[in-house]
Amino acid sequence: MPFPRAKSLCQLYEEVQPYDRVITPDGPLASALNRHLDRPHLGPFAIPPRRLAVGRRQESEDRLAFLGMIANEDISWKRCAYAVGNILQCWEHQGSHDAIFEYDAYVDDATERAVDRISALETPSMKLTNETISPDLDVAVVEPEMLTQLERSYLPAEYDTVDLFTDTEFALPPFRIHDSPTAIVEAVVDSVSDANADNVGIVLDQESEYSPLIESALEAADIPFFGGPGFTDRSDHRLFLHFLRTAHRGTDTRVSEIRSLLTALDCGVDDCDADKRLHELDDEELSWLIDFCHDVQEHTFLDALSAFERRFDDTLDAFRAELETLAIADEPVTEERVDELSFYLQTYEVPVERENEGVLLADAKSASYVGREVVFYLGLDDRWTHSAPRRPWVDQDAQFTRNLKSFQLLLQSGSQQHYLVQDATGGSPVTPCLYFEELLEAEYDRFSDLPSTKHQFESAAKAGDRFENESVDVSYDPIETISKSSLNTYVNSPRDYYFSRIVDAPEKAHLTEGTLLHDFAEFYVNHPDAVDEETLTKIVDLLLDEVRPLIRSVDERTRRTEYRASLETIVSYLDANQPTDGAFLTPSSGGDNAIAAHFGRDVDAPVTERQFTDKELGINGMIDLVESPTALLDYKSGSEKSAASIVKHGAINEPTDEPDFQALLYLTYWRSQTPSEQLSFTFFYVTELVDDVIAGDVALDDALTTVTYSPESLTKHVQREEFFEYLREEGAQKCQKILSKIDYQTYAALFDAAPFVETTDSDELIESEFGQTMIERLEAEIGPYNYVTTGSKQVMRKIADRQKGAFFESDLDAFESFVDERLTELNRRRAGDEPFPIEGLAGEPNYRRVDNRDLLLEGER
Repeated sequence: MPFPRAKSLCQLYEEVQPYDRVITPDGPLASALNRHLDRPHLGPFAIPPRRLAVGRRQESEDRLAFLGMIANEDISWKRCAYAVGNILQCWEHQGSHDAIFEYDAYVDDATERAVDRISALETPSMKLTNETISPDLDVAVVEPEMLTQLERSYLPAEYDTVDLFTDTEFALPPFRIHDSPTAIVEAVVDSVSDANADNVGIVLDQESEYSPLIESALEAADIPFFGGPGFTDRSDHRLFLHFLRTAHRGTDTRVSEIRSLLTALDCGVDDCDADKRLHELDDEELSWLIDFCHDVQEHTFLDALSAFERRFDDTLDAFRAELETLAIADEPVTEERVDELSFYLQTYEVPVERENEGVLLADAKSASYVGREVVFYLGLDDRWTHSAPRRPWVDQDAQFTRNLKSFQLLLQSGSQQHYLVQDATGGSPVTPCLYFEELLEAEYDRFSDLPSTKHQFESAAKAGDRFENESVDVSYDPIETISKSSLNTYVNSPRDYYFSRIVDAPEKAHLTEGTLLHDFAEFYVNHPDAVDEETLTKIVDLLLDEVRPLIRSVDERTRRTEYRASLETIVSYLDANQPTDGAFLTPSSGGDNAIAAHFGRDVDAPVTERQFTDKELGINGMIDLVESPTALLDYKSGSEKSAASIVKHGAINEPTDEPDFQALLYLTYWRSQTPSEQLSFTFFYVTELVDDVIAGDVALDDALTTVTYSPESLTKHVQREEFFEYLREEGAQKCQKILSKIDYQTYAALFDAAPFVETTDSDELIESEFGQTMIERLEAEIGPYNYVTTGSKQVMRKIADRQKGAFFESDLDAFESFVDERLTELNRRRAGDEPFPIEGLAGEPNYRRVDNRDLLLEGER
């Protein structure tokens, strides 16, 4: 798929060699021609129009015009930048500095004042407008179509044109497809050394991920380069802006939001404090920053810079000079000024001094030619496409032609070209640069549709200098028991479980609230007489003090109301449901309790906070409240869940993406303590009734969900007379009607007539032999009425619902085996026999329930 070949430098020089002046559309192309000059020459030979007009390398004209405006006009910086940008752009395309006045929609007071201000400046554009190249010179213009209207106005009346491209064809080398940007960068860096750096150019989109990757890789390899990071790209400059913005973020700023700044300033913060508000931390390491934030508007920009430099232990002389240039060095650090400074640095390229040695980094959107022997092109995707200005003064066709020819010339820079690309990213194909549509006569959607080769690259460093694996004889202590939270995490993602054991997790508001509400419940069971209205108020204050660093300041009043309502809900329930005296239990271990410690009391009732570790079963946990020898209760601060939902997410044969084994695990343990008993596990959602408490209409049952365990099979359970009576009282209308017409013996005989199917699918039960036999027998007993058929189906749906919302002997037996399997598997992985995979038993993990998302790399197992 060829397209027109650009002339070689030697061929181009031969054509332009006789001329006095050679006008080129691109500075690097001019420099390359000048290096071929083989005779004495008076004045410049090959040169772009702007550089010829000013006689030197020009500074950014838009920045100079902007600085002139803000120094002399009382106009906002954004309005100045908008006006200056429109004027200069219109000037470039129409050839006159006041051409903007022909477009009324873009003319306002700021524009008129900007035109007057710009007309007084001695700029390259004004020289191009008012002057022309001497007619006494013999001038050649290389590819005039690539010049703008303003640049062409500088040309003499007579000149010769020289084409950049020939009638011969350039065969595009194959694209080299790599798996990732890192692989591409690694391939480039392994081909470059200090010795050949001056012969290498790299073209990339400087706003892409390739830019920081290639810069850091070259720096790490001690390979010199230039043309890359600018003033704003310097990490210390970005950090100073981050520092200024932090001071204006307000008192709700979280440590996690400014973690990079704190790390750079060597402020140590514990991982558990990551979600806390900066201004609520009592940390001597952070006191200077908090004080600065409180008093920020009393500081000038120079004061702020000095404070930053002292902590950063380095000087930012270039930033100090730029503050002086902007005339804001001695101004207060207001939020408006910080916004303007940030806008300025994002909009304009601040000149920096560079040493032009080593690898040349060129921006794909601004370069037309790279004067290096070997040129690497990174990415070549649709981000390389220029976005033509959408303004009425822009000739879109002419602009597209300039961009296309520039791209066409760029692709042929150097004697060796290497196009390194990705074919897909994030599961989606990478779209090649849109200019290829004009240059290549082929249909394609991605790079692999074009001539290409795929690379599985292994660098020399990887091959020879990699770390050696050494066998280390390290013993480890096997894990003998697992808690419900660890089991939940492990089943969702073993890799997340692994990291949760070695990485500290930040403290979360809902977890802290839940812990404190648990503490209060335990305190109230132990000391009910110590809690009155005044005590509740003090406890609310204590809860708020503990949680304040983790919540927004505007939420404090709402939280106060919620805490008070939750405490009252706990009191109401415990008053109405006094636990047994616990004589059948050993004394409690008396763990930490923030509420009890605050009031100087002990909490040692045997029925509260019962910690257990059962190595035979392989489980451990903490029972919040033992209400009776057969009833356990757990306090929850989340939203209420139904018994069916709890049983569903405790499934072990087909785990869900929200595994929750708490009820199953605790009932399994309690069964070992009270065998052959029917047990219950109740979830008490203490925050569920906040609205009802405020409205004065509380029904405690609305905050309770109970899951039962029966020490028998479902078949035996539903045959019992107790279940028959339950159906008579709690069944649907026609269910109650048909059962009122038969006795228990008739009901029990139904289970002898056909084999019962234990299933949670009511339709399956109804269609089974048992279901059809039940319908036939009841119709024979009661009569062939429609309500008998409907009532029979309602009975079977109620039976299926019972299995959906309760556990039976086989469920707990299977769970014991499930825990054994997980512990064996877990310890095998801890021993290094196999890796901890990302995927859990249900397949891809539920990432909403993952704590270490950043450590789980896509595509790994």
